[in-house]
Amino acid sequence: MNDPSDSPPPLPAHDCERTYRQRVRRVGLRSFRVVCQETDLMVQADRLLDDEAREQVLVCRGQIDGYIKRYPAFAVTLEPWREQAFAPEIVREMIAAGTAAGVGPMAAVAGAVAESVGRRLLDFSRDVVVENGGDVFIKTKGPVVAGLFAGRSPLSMKLGLNVADSGDGIALCTSSGTVGHSLSAGSADAVCVVSHSCALADAAATAIGNRIRSAKQIKAGIAFGQQIAGVMGVVVVAGREMGVWGQVELVPLKGKKG
Repeated sequence: MNDPSDSPPPLPAHDCERTYRQRVRRVGLRSFRVVCQETDLMVQADRLLDDEAREQVLVCRGQIDGYIKRYPAFAVTLEPWREQAFAPEIVREMIAAGTAAGVGPMAAVAGAVAESVGRRLLDFSRDVVVENGGDVFIKTKGPVVAGLFAGRSPLSMKLGLNVADSGDGIALCTSSGTVGHSLSAGSADAVCVVSHSCALADAAATAIGNRIRSAKQIKAGIAFGQQIAGVMGVVVVAGREMGVWGQVELVPLKGKKG
């Protein structure tokens, strides 16, 4: 772990919530929040689907919590978990994502829940955006721009990732060592990973972020991310420095200078 004196303390969640939750806005969609125990989602859809989203959150949490009751170590391990064929689907997705990225399965939980809820809501809405703690599942018929939130970095919310075609669904998952309370061994202001799997993007962002303790490690962190099967693109921000690789189109955000 890096010495706390080397970098500013993490931004508390209440200071950054308004900023990061404004990252994705799709014109014409209805926005609503779904809170269920520790899960806190911001959802956009063709219409309000609070009940449907909450029901799917409960399904996800029930499967994950049930598995943890049987295998308590699943909740705390920082190492890849052995595959188990009888595990619930969302748990298997977390296991596979953690194994691919070389981290524990809980590193993929926020992304896995976001995608599970998003795909369920596609039964009721043509367009869906689900954000879960900085991890975003997107399935829309038109382009979407997601702002890049990077805490105190001067690059934060100056640029956005343009998703011209989400296809069957795409994930933009972000990990940070300086924002909020997420567990990270690094100090990058933001590591954003693009993938068709939200669980994988979440786990990969954590794994890459663990390797970046200063701007000097940006190149090595991105090189590591390139080796993770299923990762389509990576953006890393550390202070005033940024590194980009893969299927990523950065665009300036309107009203932002710099």
